[in-house]
Amino acid sequence: MELERQEQEIVEEFSMFDEWLDKYEYIIDMGKSLANFPEEKKTDDRLIKGCQSRVWLDSRVEDGKIFFTADSDAIITKGIISLLIRLYSGRTPEEILGSDFSVVEKIGLKENLSPTRANGLVSMIEKIRQIAASV
Repeated sequence: MELERQEQEIVEEFSMFDEWLDKYEYIIDMGKSLANFPEEKKTDDRLIKGCQSRVWLDSRVEDGKIFFTADSDAIITKGIISLLIRLYSGRTPEEILGSDFSVVEKIGLKENLSPTRANGLVSMIEKIRQIAASV
């Protein structure tokens, strides 16, 4: 599925909820669907700097596409990183670097997070971009 369609799908999913509390619940549920992240991969080099809670991000390149796995020790943060993985895992570096990541504004995520969580979101996006730029 192309990135723009995937973003639109997420915007539509979030528009089903009127209250932010329901959107938070949805984000938490997304985090529960993350694949198991091996303990041995929870290393400092995979830790995303700038997040209040701990977030580990791992990546591998296959057939020119980047695949991400992640984990967090906080349920909301785990949901946020799972949303980003859903959007950007399996994409080419060009697709990732060409994205403006505006989907987080379109669903109202950034302005509905605490300042520290919003900074963490920015750090997650920067790390995904960094990985894409290094491939």
